[in-house]
Amino acid sequence: MLTKANDMWYSEYHDYDVKFSTEITEVFLQEQTPFQYLQMLKSDTFGTFMTLDGYIQLTEMDEFVYHDMISHPALAVNPSIKRVLIIGGGDGGTAREVARYKHISKLDMVEIDGAVVDACIKYMPTTSSVLTNEPRLNLIIGDGLAFVRDAPDNSYDLILVDSTDPFGPGEDLFTVEFYKNCSRVLSEDGILINQHEGAFYEGDVLQMKKAHTKIKEVFTIARVYGFNIPTYASGYWYFGFASKKYDPISDLKADKWAEFGLDTKYYNTELHKGAFALPNYVKKILESV
Repeated sequence: MLTKANDMWYSEYHDYDVKFSTEITEVFLQEQTPFQYLQMLKSDTFGTFMTLDGYIQLTEMDEFVYHDMISHPALAVNPSIKRVLIIGGGDGGTAREVARYKHISKLDMVEIDGAVVDACIKYMPTTSSVLTNEPRLNLIIGDGLAFVRDAPDNSYDLILVDSTDPFGPGEDLFTVEFYKNCSRVLSEDGILINQHEGAFYEGDVLQMKKAHTKIKEVFTIARVYGFNIPTYASGYWYFGFASKKYDPISDLKADKWAEFGLDTKYYNTELHKGAFALPNYVKKILESV
């Protein structure tokens, strides 16, 4: 254990008796927005990072893991996706990855908290430069739930729900109503990717069960895939893959995706297959609902 004098630390409880901590070298911003408590901080190991209501959302060091895995699997299953909607994602990382596909013709992003966008543009250009430099991106500061509710049928081929945890401003993005509206506005070839929480700590498991129950109620195909990310609780996190048509393994088009020629830092199509191969304890959690 290293001991330092006069140091300042950020700490986050992953469970009631488990805490993740990193030393802070700089505090850029601490702000109560109309929706949540926003911090932009810096550590030597993780670089600049953002927290919302006391939970790390992304760090410069490991953001590539999350943003690769929310964005690329769907486009490897359906490389013909052209119309994309991102709900949340105010840091810009998800939009950055989607914008790497030159054939995408429609890229809408709805973020409820404009303060998050402003903070990331100022302090985290590695993810946010797309927000000011991508002409295809239509950035809307507004309520994602309402946006999807009011969107016309068959408006998108892919919806990426890049949300916070299911409380506070992200709570309404984990409802059956929201998922039904997502299904309605997706094309018959459409895919929904949603945050599916963790499977280790009790509170995260409960939220995973709730999300999976609701997704299964709405979509014919509902699968879950995992990825390693150091700063999320337990170091392993999950996304949901939902579709009316495509199975993420049997319909994977690895050769077609390779033709895009993307140099990704985490994702590849071999890992894609492995990500859907879940540990037995996770299978049991999902089967229980």
